[in-house]
Amino acid sequence: MNRFWTLMSGLHQLAGPMTMLLYPLYASVVAIESSSKEDDQQWLSYWILYSFLTLMEMLLQPLLEWIPIWYDVKLIAVAWLVLPQFRGAAFIYNKFVREKVIKKYYPNIGQSSSGASSSLHYNKSSSPNGKMKSKLADLISPKKSS
Repeated sequence: MNRFWTLMSGLHQLAGPMTMLLYPLYASVVAIESSSKEDDQQWLSYWILYSFLTLMEMLLQPLLEWIPIWYDVKLIAVAWLVLPQFRGAAFIYNKFVREKVIKKYYPNIGQSSSGASSSLHYNKSSSPNGKMKSKLADLISPKKSS
């Protein structure tokens, strides 16, 4: 029975890196190589949420040490984000980020003046620092070749 618990403990320790890193890395490479935009959204959303979760975990580490089941809760939450049956990362992005932030503060993001490409285009009149946003968009958006 002792070997069984040792085996289960080892599998439990491997479940996190495999669920949080190895499978998402593999699926991200597959998504890059596929022509579908849907899987790209899932995996880009996942990496954004995983980065945010990791950052929050680093900041809240002293508090999280007092929660004995934190690792298990995190593993279940990340499994929900990762597993293709749930597509949790895309759901979180669509429901919260896109609806609450993107559409509210950047209504024209993803549109271009010519309609030919999907470079960043900000509504400059929506905020007083529109000029700064425009410069940032010019800096990070790809340049059109002539």
